Amino acid sequence: MNIKMKELPISERPYEKLENYGPKALTNAELLAIIIKTGTKERTAVGIAQEILKLNENTEKEDLSFLQDVSIVDYMKIKGVGKVKAIQLLAVCELAQRMNKPINKQKIKINSSKDVANLLMNEMRYEKREKAKLILLNSKNVIIKIKDISYGGTNFAMIEPKEILNEAIKMQAPKMILVHNHPSGDVTPSKADYQITDKIYEASEILGIQFLDHIIIGDNQFESIFRTK
Repeated sequence: MNIKMKELPISERPYEKLENYGPKALTNAELLAIIIKTGTKERTAVGIAQEILKLNENTEKEDLSFLQDVSIVDYMKIKGVGKVKAIQLLAVCELAQRMNKPINKQKIKINSSKDVANLLMNEMRYEKREKAKLILLNSKNVIIKIKDISYGGTNFAMIEPKEILNEAIKMQAPKMILVHNHPSGDVTPSKADYQITDKIYEASEILGIQFLDHIIIGDNQFESIFRTK
């Protein structure tokens, strides 16, 4: 016999549990249940949430990053999840991702490759396609701007040296750092990574712009191409 949410002890109901003990006391399923709100005649909101969590093919079951790749259609295949609930779930995932993005208005100073990785790791590590970002710095290594410059396929990023340097010139940035991710999670630089780095470095030297680093971000790890050259 299926137990309805209102039949559970108050201490086990997600809403009341969060109110009394805080969000960290809830399981992933209970947090999702609050977003889902209502269940069906056969299954509680927590039960539906548990079905959603089964979509995770990762061995790390606590890793919720897979939710960013679940589509509206995939959600709606689960009984009890209609279009509205599916859209709500996607909206929450997008908000979570945006919360991890750096705030450009803050005066962030870059002193090392690790500073760059800490700044962009959460945003770039789960990307399924290669994405390149340009970090523009002032003379004191404080970030002026972070700009998306390329969004490629599953294993490449179409980076144009001209586009990169034009952006630096437009912002009158004396220094710059290039960052891109490897969707495979492996941060080993490819031959193409070295080639594009050399082209940008040569062009930046001519224009008097300091090309400080080219960093690859993988699955919770990073590598500086400058360090491996």
